[in-house]
Amino acid sequence: MTETQTAVVTHEDRTLPAVVYGLYLLGLVNGLTILVGLVIAYMNRDNAGPRMRAHYTFLIRTFWISIAWFVIAGLLVLFGGVLSLVLVGIPFLMLGLFIWGVVGIWFAIRCVVGLVYLSQGEAYPRPDTWLI
Repeated sequence: MTETQTAVVTHEDRTLPAVVYGLYLLGLVNGLTILVGLVIAYMNRDNAGPRMRAHYTFLIRTFWISIAWFVIAGLLVLFGGVLSLVLVGIPFLMLGLFIWGVVGIWFAIRCVVGLVYLSQGEAYPRPDTWLI
């Protein structure tokens, strides 16, 4: 920064977004803590500053996008499992299992990348994106 620039640096609490990221990552093992993290994110998004609001928005979108893909994968597994009795459903079953795996990895990567931005004290640059 130069002397002519004035910077107003406000301190925003990074603890709760970090807790939500941790709950999301823990939820990859048990599933329940993701819902607790979602509730915390919804409760704190409106009262957060702009940097942390970006993280909360990112976390909420991560949840809903992953749920949509998990439901699609679950339907493929369900119908593929039933139809695999006549061998027609095996590709659908495999596709559903593949999507589940990819979405789990995508979810974990988004959480880790979000934690990196949070640890640097930065807002998530593109909280509305579907990618990373």
